[in-house]
Amino acid sequence: MAKSAFLTSIERFMFKRTYSKRTIDSYLYWIKFYIRFHNKTHPGAMGDIEVEQFLNYLSLDRKVSPKTQTMALNALAFMYKNIIKKPISTELGFIKSHMARKLPIVLTEPEIKAFFSKVPPRYFLLTAIMYGSGLRLMEALRLRVQDIDFDYRCIRVWNGKGGKHRTVTLANELLASLRTQIQHVAEYLSVDLRNPDYAGVYLPHALRLKYQNANKELGWHYLFPSQKLSLDPEAHVWRRHHIDETALQRAVRNAAREAHIKKQVTPHTLRHSFATHLLARGADIRTVQDQLGHADLRTTQIYTHILQMGGNAVVSPFDNIKEPSATYSIDRTTPRQPNHIFHEPRPVNTVYQRFSTGL
Repeated sequence: MAKSAFLTSIERFMFKRTYSKRTIDSYLYWIKFYIRFHNKTHPGAMGDIEVEQFLNYLSLDRKVSPKTQTMALNALAFMYKNIIKKPISTELGFIKSHMARKLPIVLTEPEIKAFFSKVPPRYFLLTAIMYGSGLRLMEALRLRVQDIDFDYRCIRVWNGKGGKHRTVTLANELLASLRTQIQHVAEYLSVDLRNPDYAGVYLPHALRLKYQNANKELGWHYLFPSQKLSLDPEAHVWRRHHIDETALQRAVRNAAREAHIKKQVTPHTLRHSFATHLLARGADIRTVQDQLGHADLRTTQIYTHILQMGGNAVVSPFDNIKEPSATYSIDRTTPRQPNHIFHEPRPVNTVYQRFSTGL
């Protein structure tokens, strides 16, 4: 379905100010959701009260996480400040979401080996870098050829979370595969340069102006390119982007399932496992903090708690009741069948039946 003229104007405004496509898509989603929540009333006819109602709905009825509620608020604040020209109050009285933060899921080293034995060849190097260097999903996908430093065996991560740069370690075992991957990128580039419609790889606006020929140089191309050219939604020209993140997420889930890993495994699980295994091998917590790019040490400390529990630093008092080799009986009584008529439960009325979760 085509976007409305209002949403299209927001999209163009954000493109001109060099917002990332992911941010643009996210902001448009929440603005559209906000409009539909208020029965398609134009945002210009609404204000602080309607914003509070929407944020309360997300917190109380949808029970979204604090990050999700904050993202929705940021989208609406951006719209009212830059598009409607009527900024919302900085003292809104909405109810903040207080869902507990999820504990990170960590794979054991045997599980890591089983996982990588099932990863398809197309995604093996990419997932190996995520685990071996602790990269986030988009940090790994956005790597350029020149971000790999073979001399110092490290990876330079530009504009990570919070717009921060950092340098991370690189496994020696991956050096040969990375050279092969770069040769693969060079072959793609050789084919693309013979295509008159090819406009080069995407570059941020400032770099595009400073290095006007860099978009067709090997070093600036994505280390993990897509198999097909795609149309740049901003410039409307053909470029070769990186692998789509949903394809990688699906490959990770499938590999974990085929390896018979019962945990809920996502690409971020590899980052959690990297940090935990690094600490287990004696790395200093400050070093792990730098590798992960955490601004606050308390964020990194959660991995020390996981390591302590997994390493049996805290012993359950139940272990002192009997010998470790003792076995305990389990009640195997067959459940009795009910002798009364079973009644179907009444359907539960959802609070937000009127509102679609996807827009």
